[in-house]
Amino acid sequence: MEQRTVGRSGLRVSRIGLATHTWGSHTDADEAAVQLVAFVEAGGTLVDTSPAYVGGGAQRILAELLGDLVSRDDLVLSGCAGVAPHVLPAPAGPAVPQPTHAAVDTSRRALLRQLDRTLLELGTDHLDIWNVAVWDPRTPLDEVAATLEQVVRAGKVRYAGVRGFNAWQLASLASVVPLGAAQTPYSLLARSAETDFVPAALHHGVGVIASAPLAGGILTGKYRDGVPADSRGADEATAAEIRSRLDERATRVVDALVTAADGLGTSPLAVALAWIRDRPGVTSMIVGARDIGQLTGVLAAETLELPRAIAAALDDVSARTE
Repeated sequence: MEQRTVGRSGLRVSRIGLATHTWGSHTDADEAAVQLVAFVEAGGTLVDTSPAYVGGGAQRILAELLGDLVSRDDLVLSGCAGVAPHVLPAPAGPAVPQPTHAAVDTSRRALLRQLDRTLLELGTDHLDIWNVAVWDPRTPLDEVAATLEQVVRAGKVRYAGVRGFNAWQLASLASVVPLGAAQTPYSLLARSAETDFVPAALHHGVGVIASAPLAGGILTGKYRDGVPADSRGADEATAAEIRSRLDERATRVVDALVTAADGLGTSPLAVALAWIRDRPGVTSMIVGARDIGQLTGVLAAETLELPRAIAAALDDVSARTE
């Protein structure tokens, strides 16, 4: 898998990253192990986790796999802090806690406490990328910046980053402390990042990590003929969000993806990922998979090169007119 430099830093990561946000809910520990091995064998390095995923369950599963199954040195671990853990419900099986509203706190005390717990739980002395997970208007910007500088100097973090920031928030923090990466939703159905977020990141030398590049699975084409019973669109926790995005524009984009995939002999999923992978400023994209079958489809996008005409057609059909 091709490795890319993150912004103007010296860090290199795979241009496809592995998301772990369903580990412990939709993806059990055995399946997670199979995914991680396949990802590393394909040349993948960037693995994204958080103490907030599945109430900390995803991070605990990853901890069990590091060392024995996959060498820590083979991975670029990306974590975060600033929000309280929440839980994603499993689609079936024993009852689990319902999602809770995350409590935002990016004070020095909260950030350092979460970082120390993450390092202890993962059994590592550092994270390669550590992200402030959300903008907290109650915490002074200087305090957040000083905390990031502190953990980098201490060697607990190699590169600082952000998630859940908008463009002006990213620019504000990047103006006072060096940032390596910035994670933001970006897909054929979510292109608002192109207006100001990506330009801000490029200006400050920050690498953009695209999250939700498949728009919750919509861009795989799975919702063309209804809502599959095992999909996020059928899950109580995510159904409303998914269904609200199944509009006429989504239909046009998915139809274009299917047409392109048929012509290229691949899947709509691979076409959608190849498109976002090649957007200006994008270093990598974080993609989750419930099982090894889905991950195999994701990894297939690595070798797909979109013809310019197809990329341009997707640009046009996905452009917002309002």
